[in-house]
Amino acid sequence: MDSIPILVLVISFLFFVGVGTAVAWSIVLSSLLTLMYSLPTVAALTTIAQRMGTGLDSFALLAIPFFILSGQLMTHGGSAYRLIRFAKTLVGTFPGGLALINIISAMLMGAIAGSAMASASAMGSILGPEMEKEGYDKEYGAAVNITSSTTGLVIPPSNVLIVYSLASGGVSIASLFLAGYIPGILTGILLMLVASFWAKRKNYPTSRRSSFKEIVTSFLHAIPSLFLLIVVIGGIVAGFFTATEASAIAVLYSFLLGVIYREIKRDNLYAILLESAKTSAVVLLLIAASMSMSWVLSYENIPQILSDLILGFSDNKVVILLLINCILLIVGIFMDMTPAVLIFTPIFLPVVQSLGIDPVQFGIVMVLNLCIGLCTPPVGSVLFVGIGIAKTSVEKVIKPLLPLFLAMLVALLLITYIPELTLALPKVFGF
Repeated sequence: MDSIPILVLVISFLFFVGVGTAVAWSIVLSSLLTLMYSLPTVAALTTIAQRMGTGLDSFALLAIPFFILSGQLMTHGGSAYRLIRFAKTLVGTFPGGLALINIISAMLMGAIAGSAMASASAMGSILGPEMEKEGYDKEYGAAVNITSSTTGLVIPPSNVLIVYSLASGGVSIASLFLAGYIPGILTGILLMLVASFWAKRKNYPTSRRSSFKEIVTSFLHAIPSLFLLIVVIGGIVAGFFTATEASAIAVLYSFLLGVIYREIKRDNLYAILLESAKTSAVVLLLIAASMSMSWVLSYENIPQILSDLILGFSDNKVVILLLINCILLIVGIFMDMTPAVLIFTPIFLPVVQSLGIDPVQFGIVMVLNLCIGLCTPPVGSVLFVGIGIAKTSVEKVIKPLLPLFLAMLVALLLITYIPELTLALPKVFGF
């Protein structure tokens, strides 16, 4: 077993990240150096460039920029306010009412936008000042916003689940979307329980009880936004269109909704398109870079080497899943979600499949696991968006974050060891 390629890959990647090189270019450069161990320099350069180009040559990947644009249109088109108003009528009277509103709104908004950062930005900007005004600590509000924003990456439509489908060699996107509902909602409920307990302990205020008329009115106002989920997921599950076609429909629907609400105008449309283009460029560059590393891993037979090492450690399903979860938790601390999914899916998926674990279940486990990494320093993008909007620091947010991390870990363990939580809905719909 030649371990030199593994050492070159790991050491060079850590070096480039350590000196401040962007993650995408760290992946490309470390992949190039690893391939140069086996191939001449010109051949290695050509191969990396070719793999980055062909890695993006996928019809399914078109869904990502469309869903990103749809999310931006929904965020700026007035949907966030209507979802928050609806959530407030449901849970405003419970302990930590505004925190619970944040979590439910983030679940709804994250599902519609398909982006944790978009959800964290929208919820933090709207609810953050209101929570401070009501007497909540801003660090507590930031912690709730940061962790709850990640639920939208599990609840469909989710760009990361599309990436996993690509990395896994074709696991059904419809199955993954259906499988994400129960785990995402379960995570949200556990976060709500912890947030409510913390709020009761700190004696945070609650809102007045909403009347039945207010609940119905707020629900009616939120229906057009919620209907997007029915259109997108229902169309995919029913076979009316693919995920990519659904994403294009989502853009059209979101735009028309924003125009009807009179929130999207000519003046801010350019800014929305520009922000969507920037986000799409970053995501697609990460995908291209990660696809090149995935090919290098395969060329150097690294997945098989690591697979043998893991299976050599134990053949117990419980132990192997715990080990993989621990590795992914560590990976999530240092690597963004998209490259982590593309790089580690080819390594771990054959291992779990050999143990009889469904690739759909493993996809949800992997995504939820890496969601925790988005909330942790030093790379956690959602963490830094959340503390930036709240105008606080990582050190101050850590204390209220810890019990919420624990809730996410409990959800992860439940989903890891109870397959029915993930596979029940796909089975009901015949997937």
